[in-house]
Amino acid sequence: MHRRTLPVRIAVVAAVIVASAGCSGNLPTPSASSPVVIGGTVRVATASEIASFDPYSAFGTGTARYAYDSLINVAADGAVVSGLATNWQASATSATFTLRPGVTCSDGTVLKASDVANALTYASDPGRQLAGAQATLPSVPFTATADDPAGTVSVTTAAPYSFLTRTLGLLPIVCPAGLRDPKSLARASSGTGPYVLSGYTPGGPYVFTLREGYAWGPGGATNAAPGQPARIVVSVVPQASTVANLLLTGGVNIATVNGPDRSRLTGRGLGAVEVPTVVGLTFFNERRGRPLGDPALRRALVAALDRAGLANVAAGGTGKAATHFTATDAVCHTDLAAANLPAGDAEQALRSAGWTRTTDGRLAKDGRVLHLRLITSPDVGATLPSVAELMARSWTALGAQVQLVSENLNALVNAMYQEANFDVVVGSTPGFLLPAAFVPFFSGPSPAEGLNFAGIDNPEYSRLVARALQEPDTAGCATWNEAATALFRSADTLPIADGASTVYGYRTTFAVGFGGAVVPTSIRLHG
Repeated sequence: MHRRTLPVRIAVVAAVIVASAGCSGNLPTPSASSPVVIGGTVRVATASEIASFDPYSAFGTGTARYAYDSLINVAADGAVVSGLATNWQASATSATFTLRPGVTCSDGTVLKASDVANALTYASDPGRQLAGAQATLPSVPFTATADDPAGTVSVTTAAPYSFLTRTLGLLPIVCPAGLRDPKSLARASSGTGPYVLSGYTPGGPYVFTLREGYAWGPGGATNAAPGQPARIVVSVVPQASTVANLLLTGGVNIATVNGPDRSRLTGRGLGAVEVPTVVGLTFFNERRGRPLGDPALRRALVAALDRAGLANVAAGGTGKAATHFTATDAVCHTDLAAANLPAGDAEQALRSAGWTRTTDGRLAKDGRVLHLRLITSPDVGATLPSVAELMARSWTALGAQVQLVSENLNALVNAMYQEANFDVVVGSTPGFLLPAAFVPFFSGPSPAEGLNFAGIDNPEYSRLVARALQEPDTAGCATWNEAATALFRSADTLPIADGASTVYGYRTTFAVGFGGAVVPTSIRLHG
């Protein structure tokens, strides 16, 4: 058994999806008469370079489903469907999965139950600091065992955890060869998935090649259907405007577009699937010695903001103020923010908390002027620097001295998880399906022992989470939402906008899972 701690470095603000796969929407057929292309190539655009294809790293989760499978998948209606496992059962403290017979790894070896147990154990080892894996797995210690003759994998947890099937079951399973040589996973794949990573170029493109004989995808999907591409080429295209141009000209077949560039793509013959998102999930540094450790100050700063204006900026003029820190299609989502986030006269609240204006108009308390370092990155959302700028204007009007910093992704992650060099960070939601997945970010140890980079210590949240974790699956939703309410009332987190991104297809049809992840076995290329 491993004591679960979580890694120092994780680019979780950039993750679009780490939590599920399955079908949540299908694109319309491009043309009723358009034939499928046999043995074709589908080109996919991604916004940033993929530093590692290790599916357990912070960077490899987005493309993991091309080359790796999980024990289960999640369908459009939220139902759990088969993957590597054909049967499963779980309580709050244990889970058992029965493997599909005949599953093979990309090197031809047959996958055994003990291989899956070894992958779960490897991924959960806190000493390895596997950010992507640990953001998916339960945040409690567990022990995995296997019965190879029976083909079963069993897991027992040291403490209750209410979503065992949707966490353990959704981890990409690395085959034995990959676990023996984990460094190789950065540039090559070792999984059971429908594709194999066959080409890597620094900065892209990255090439995935179809496997033959694959028959254990979501719900038993194969990759033998006519029109499934023989190759998937992933290219790095940072600018949304360039992505839009490539979709219109056919230079890209599949891409996700956010913000105002979506208007240029409407009515242009592209397939489109809307994906709910939360834009601009904001954290306040509450660590010892930082000014925003004062809840009264946090509440006043939040009350001073124009949430509707921020939402419009965040979503390119089409957003509304966020209702929760989870997306609208996430498990247990409901409208909590409006009724529970601080509101009212911010200046009066500041005076009541002992903050006054100096003779030169600066906000101060006990002789200390309020300085705020407000950071964000366009790498996690093109509109976020503008959101941060509007926040800074509101707080400057109150008398705060605001240093506005726009970083690249690596610098942002370093400021959050290593240096703690921020007061406010405007990021992007981790895109988690489950409320339990957010727990390490809102409670528990700070880096290097955990993921609570903002140093949040909300006893009411922690108390309610402990209760929710003992309630099976969605039976605990009411308790999870009570816990979220405690965070909003204390201004521990501030989601900016309920928005949407759109996954577009040029002469392709496909299904997407939660967060907009394309289901590889569903892709069809049309002429």
